[in-house]
Parts: sequence; structure tokens; C-alpha cells
Amino acid sequence: MKGAYVLLIRLNSDKWIKVGFLGPVEFRGGWYAYVGSALGGLENRINRHLRKDKRKHWHVDYLLEHGNVESSFVKESGEREECFIAKLFSGRFGSVPRFGCSDCRCESHLFYSRDREGFERLAREIGMREFR
Repeated sequence: MKGAYVLLIRLNSDKWIKVGFLGPVEFRGGWYAYVGSALGGLENRINRHLRKDKRKHWHVDYLLEHGNVESSFVKESGEREECFIAKLFSGRFGSVPRFGCSDCRCESHLFYSRDREGFERLAREIGMREFR
């Protein structure tokens, strides 16, 4: 299964987190939606994000040391759609600048909200389905 995914991550309190080359980033307590793609396998990528014992490779790995993935959404596709999906999220939610987008021209692939319902609604509107 190939395609794009959105992780819904809950962070219980405000925190400064060192995020690789981005350096220290201030995160507010609340909900985050991280948009990614896995053209080599969605299930394996999501399972990797869920593991706590892993080498940090992506920006989201640093956030996941402090937050929990509460749910995920997937959209199967053989094409890279993560930037298109990130653009849709950026139209409705605040973002963490330069997070998760070092390999593209997007402003961000991480979005913030005080609650998760808006993230879930948008994911479903664009044809994503809940994964697990």
C-alpha cells in the first residue's frame, strides 16, 4: 500500500523541543497533524512512527518523543500527494514553519489545532480513511 498519510499527534503541554537542524522549536499543548508520504509502504512507515525506540531520521521523530500518535489517516496512491494535502491543511490551520518539508517547497507539513475534530473532518473531506 503506497500513498500519503496524516498522523494526529497529541501534545499534553507546551514544550520547547530541539528538532534536528531546525534547532529548538516551541510547541503549544494541543493537537498536531503531520502530513507525510510513503511510496515504499504506508503500513511500515506508520508503524515506524508509532515505535518509541528508533533512530531519529525525520523532524516528526523529535516531536514523537514528547507527543503521542492518537490516530492516523491514509490515502492510497502511486503518486506523491503529501504537498497537495499539506497545502489544504495550511489553508485551515496554523503551522510550524519549515517542519517536515526539507525536501520540498512547502511552508510546513505540521499543523496545529486546539482540538482534533477539524483535522479529522478535513482528512475525510479529501478522501482519506482512518488507519487502525
